[in-house]
Amino acid sequence: MSSLLVFPGQGAQQPGMLQRLPDAAIVRDCLREASDVLGEDVALLDTPQALASTRAVQLCLLVAGVACARLLLEDTTRPAYVAGLSIGAYPAAVMAESLDFSDALRLVSLRGELMQQAYPQGYGMTALIGLELAAVDKLLAQAHSERTPVYLANINADNQCVIAGSDEGMNALVALMKKEGVARRLAVSVPSHCPLLDEPARVLAAAFAKVSLQAPRLGYLSGSSARLLRNAEQIRDDLAFNMRRLVDWRGTVQSAYERGARLQIELPPGSVLTGLARRVFEQGTVIAFDGARLDSLKALLDEEGRRHR
Repeated sequence: MSSLLVFPGQGAQQPGMLQRLPDAAIVRDCLREASDVLGEDVALLDTPQALASTRAVQLCLLVAGVACARLLLEDTTRPAYVAGLSIGAYPAAVMAESLDFSDALRLVSLRGELMQQAYPQGYGMTALIGLELAAVDKLLAQAHSERTPVYLANINADNQCVIAGSDEGMNALVALMKKEGVARRLAVSVPSHCPLLDEPARVLAAAFAKVSLQAPRLGYLSGSSARLLRNAEQIRDDLAFNMRRLVDWRGTVQSAYERGARLQIELPPGSVLTGLARRVFEQGTVIAFDGARLDSLKALLDEEGRRHR
């Protein structure tokens, strides 16, 4: 048996998310380090006004994930695996000791700016709940055109996926759904995880080429390919290009379970990934950091670690 830490993606952000982090020295140090690297007070990035910016959202998710993971793993058994959905891959790579936190902050700052500049308005993402993947593929074939681009972006669960593209393309697809399933627009203002972000991904990859990465010290599962990545170059490619690649989160969680993970802990903010994992982890435990006692989470990690030895 082993454990998995997961980090959520854009759409999970909440106003005040950094203000609500646990009051602990290791968390305060993380916030201070982030502020020093970025040259700004990161505590100001989580206001409702600031979170209108893709850059602010992504930085908040990185900082919250790393701060709480460091607190969780202080004097505790380390997990066997880490994985992150989209931007969540960055705190996962930091905790796997593949990417330095300071480099992650600079790269995520650039990533958010590139994505926002590419599509400042008229684009986004929509969750589709209650439809099988084959049905979504048929709808995409009808709704997508050069004038109304829309693509499959995330496979989250057997009957939940996310589309990305232009407002017109997403609206056309939702109209074709009629009453089959539910569509929910996400709090994401860019069309992530589709070919529309080819060019920003290439610019980010050029920045990644100047940064040193290490082989991961924990099992790093790619949220795009659902595969275990073992060296620095694989993780460099995964992080640089994940903004334009399909997310296979269903496959990622299944891969961890098949490798023996029976405990999944979701780092802040929220518990979206906890809900998605419950069907896969039928013989295990899924729990979110938010709303749980820190000592209970540490005890779960230690217990799973003893079983794994």
